[in-house]
Amino acid sequence: MKFSSLCVFMVAWSLLVYAPICHWVWASDGFFFQMGALDYAGGTVVHINAGIAGLVACLMLGRRTGYGSQHLAPANLTFAMIGACLLWFGWMGFNGGSGLAANERAVMAILVTQIAAAAGTISWMAAEWISRGKPSLLGMISGAVAGLVAITPASGFVEPAPALFIGLVAGVLCFWMVAVVKAKLGYDDSLDAFGVHGIGGMLGAVLTGFFANERRADGLRNYPPTDDAGRHPDLLGRSHADLRRHCELRHSLCDQEEPWVCASRRDEELTGLDLAIHGERIE
Repeated sequence: MKFSSLCVFMVAWSLLVYAPICHWVWASDGFFFQMGALDYAGGTVVHINAGIAGLVACLMLGRRTGYGSQHLAPANLTFAMIGACLLWFGWMGFNGGSGLAANERAVMAILVTQIAAAAGTISWMAAEWISRGKPSLLGMISGAVAGLVAITPASGFVEPAPALFIGLVAGVLCFWMVAVVKAKLGYDDSLDAFGVHGIGGMLGAVLTGFFANERRADGLRNYPPTDDAGRHPDLLGRSHADLRRHCELRHSLCDQEEPWVCASRRDEELTGLDLAIHGERIE
C-alpha cells in the first residue's frame, strides 16, 4: 500500500469506524454498552475492530508479489523479539491504565495480563511443536500477543485462574487460524492482524462474559428492553446500515483512478516502496 493511501485510510478508519464503535461499546448510551457488553481495555473497540479492518484491507489489496512461492518470513527475529518485549511491557499500561486509577483493579489487570501472555506463549509453542515437530521464536512471539489480545477486554473483570485459561485457549485458537485457516483460504495477512488480533479479540470478548467477576463488573450491566423473543430489535438494523455505509465508502474510494487510492504497482513492490516512492537510500 502506498503511504498516501495509508494516510487516507487511517483518517477515514479512525473517524468512520473506530470512533462510532468506541461510542457503541463505552458510552453510557451506546447500544453495545446498554446490552451489557464488557470491554475493559479495548478487546472489541481496538482488536476486533482493527483485525477485521486488516482482513478487509489485505483482501482488497491482494497478495504480495511472491506470496506462496517465495519465503516471506520476517527478516530479523532479533528486532521482532525486541518489538514483542516492548509490546508486552507496554501492555501493562494499556490494560492496567485503562481504569484511569492506581487501585486494586489496576493491579489485578496488570497481573492477569502477565498470566494470559505467558499462557498464550506456552500454548502456541506447544501447538506448533505438536503440529510441526519443532517450536519457533516467531511462534512464541505470536502466542504472547494472542494472549495479550484475548485478555484485554477481560483484564479489569477476571481473576488469575480464568486469565490462565483465556491465554491458553487464545494461543491454540490463534495458531490454528494462522497456520491452518489462513493457508486454506489463501489470503495474505502478512502480520496476521486478523488471525491474532481479530480472532483473539473475539475469543476474549466471549470469554469475558463467562468469567467476569460480578463485583468487578459492577455498574456495567445495563440491558435494554427486548422483544417477546428476547432479541434486541434495533441491533441487526443498525449493524446492517453501518456495514452498508462502510461498503459504499470503500467502493467510492477504491473505484477511483487517482494514485493516492491505489495499491502500489508490481515494479514498485519489487524495487521496495521506501526506494520507489519515498526515494530513501542507505549508502
